[in-house]
Amino acid sequence: MSAEELKRAAAERAVEFIEDGMTVGLGTGSTAYYAIKAVGRLVDSGYKLRCVATSLQTEAIARESGIEVSGMDEVERIDLTIDGADEVDPSLNLIKGLGGALLREKIVAAATETQVIVVDPSKMVEMLGTRAPLPVEVLSFGSDHTARALRSLGCEPALRSRDGSPFITDGGNLILDCRFPEGIEHPYHLESRVNNIPGTVENGLFLGMASKVVVARPEGIELIEK
Repeated sequence: MSAEELKRAAAERAVEFIEDGMTVGLGTGSTAYYAIKAVGRLVDSGYKLRCVATSLQTEAIARESGIEVSGMDEVERIDLTIDGADEVDPSLNLIKGLGGALLREKIVAAATETQVIVVDPSKMVEMLGTRAPLPVEVLSFGSDHTARALRSLGCEPALRSRDGSPFITDGGNLILDCRFPEGIEHPYHLESRVNNIPGTVENGLFLGMASKVVVARPEGIELIEK
């Protein structure tokens, strides 16, 4: 199968965990797109679902697919969320945020009982930060000072841009993509240090949040569970 066919197959496998009556979180990104479309087909078949979107882009795709989207504060909890990731380590810790929606994604993940992550094999790593940078969402005010503070943690932060202009998140913030030359050896410690820097809004370390990881391998779909 092609890369796109593998993404679709893995997303559809993840959607099999959805049961009628659930509140479902809808992720952001190319793999999550296929999951949203599959959820739309469940709704068409008669499933009664409440869905929460992790980005404005996801919300638009969901509505186009016939899915009614609820606000985050309209639900008490989320039964299951399907999302992608940029890296997954052996403990199922994640780096997320290359799609630009890490703040909403983390809020949704924190309220989710079962987080199902869908990836291709290239996202599986032995140590976080070895392939993908760590996205950090920051306020525009004082962003150069925030970048210098992040640099003191051993990374090289780069302001994310799109079409020649700074990338602006759904929350109106900037993203600094932080590369750690040796990877992230102690992610829990780093998460705390990043969050203590004034000007940071959220970071892309999703630690202890994933329950299941669906890996789309050419030889078949692999399910990894805690």
